[in-house]
Amino acid sequence: MNLNYFYAKVNTVIEIGDKLISLDVFEKQFVCDLSKCKGACCVEGDDGAPLELEELSMIEEDLDGIKPYMKPEGIEAVEHTGVFYMDQDNEPVTTLVQGGECAFVNFDEQGVAKCSIEQAYEDGECHMKKPISCHLYPIRVSRLKKYEALNYNSWHLCEPACQLGESLKVKTFRFLKEPIIRKWGKEFFREMEIVDTQLERERQKKI
Repeated sequence: MNLNYFYAKVNTVIEIGDKLISLDVFEKQFVCDLSKCKGACCVEGDDGAPLELEELSMIEEDLDGIKPYMKPEGIEAVEHTGVFYMDQDNEPVTTLVQGGECAFVNFDEQGVAKCSIEQAYEDGECHMKKPISCHLYPIRVSRLKKYEALNYNSWHLCEPACQLGESLKVKTFRFLKEPIIRKWGKEFFREMEIVDTQLERERQKKI
């Protein structure tokens, strides 16, 4: 496998097959700390969670199994406008409750946001674990003409996750092993591990 570097004005991007991956995905450390952030990414933000086309039909098909896990406000929003809307980039995203939290969010006794889709999945009521965009966060995927771009998304709400990741010394791509394999397969993750080993060797040479 060839390890290629593309130097942009700010970031270094690594090419693996038809993927362009931000170096931050390999270098930054990240582990979700729900006890600190309370799942704020499900509540804050300008739009709902990005959805893939096949996810739309899966959510619609399993909606009756998901509803028991949803808040009344979320059910009302979905029944009024559907499970998704098109954002300003004309991409489908999950419906919001009055422009705020995701319609599929609920909260546990500690006030931590939970995904009703994921809860339904764990109880065998839904075929999809959660939208892949949520599962992959803080990686955000964008489609270019010939490539998929995997970028690390920095958000102040995730500062506790960065701190915990640094404390545990867990790189972002390793924390996201499950969703990466879910999206692109075991071979792609193995290639990421090879790249990471090569990057570590290069760092050692500079010391």
